[in-house]
Amino acid sequence: MSIKPFKSIGIGVAFSPNLKANLFEAARLSVFFGAKLFLIHVGESSLEKTNTLSNILKHFEKDNLNYEVVFKTGEPVSVILSTAEEKNIDLLILGAVQRERLLKYYVGSIARKITRQVKCSILLLIKPAVERIPCQHIVVNGLKDPKTEQTITSAFYVANQLEANKITIVEEINESQVPVKIDDDKSLRRANIMKERIQLREHSRIKEIINHIPKNYSENKTIKLQPIFGRKGYSIGHYAQISRADLLIMNAPSKMTFWDRLFPHDIEHILTELPTDVLILQ
Repeated sequence: MSIKPFKSIGIGVAFSPNLKANLFEAARLSVFFGAKLFLIHVGESSLEKTNTLSNILKHFEKDNLNYEVVFKTGEPVSVILSTAEEKNIDLLILGAVQRERLLKYYVGSIARKITRQVKCSILLLIKPAVERIPCQHIVVNGLKDPKTEQTITSAFYVANQLEANKITIVEEINESQVPVKIDDDKSLRRANIMKERIQLREHSRIKEIINHIPKNYSENKTIKLQPIFGRKGYSIGHYAQISRADLLIMNAPSKMTFWDRLFPHDIEHILTELPTDVLILQ
């Protein structure tokens, strides 16, 4: 099991007002994870652009930031996807879009296309900042899935590198697992007993995963197990929002099909309204 999941990080670079904040976020993460940073610019190269980037990143010379600028012309989605593959990027950083006059964020059309097609992990940032905002609370999915053990292990690695001290593992449980029609006290008691049994089973499964995590990543962490009965994706997103988590970590969908575009996938709920920064792990 890989404990260092990110050896290379990529970010699309547009010379917009957010440029410095985006570069600072990407550079900080590259330093924290000991990763090489690739700055991908869709467009022609120029000395002026190169100088602008190097002047901003001078701040990270003391941290021995290792970075490379990639200039490539073409259609943005295909340029970013092809560069991510050519450079073996493990983590691609994308920015979110803020709804006008609302404190709500969503994934724009270009970023959504990339998220659906890219083969590496994705970090969606809602409010990039020049000054670091410490990451204190990470929420991670604990659903029953072959990828979940790797996802939880990676979440502990990320928490360790970012010095986050609290991790909540959310066990999303479909209401259909409690097939009891509640119409009196007796049926309510029966439903509650079934829910308690399911919660115990889920807790046992998650605790087994935590036992496999290297002790240096799990010690000195506040670990909470949170069962939620509800819709996958929507429930964990809502929980991350109300618990004011700094980062939500999710499994990538196994396969995005035509039907996923018609009937929202659990990740699609998250993309429609980002509750916080979201890391989708491949």
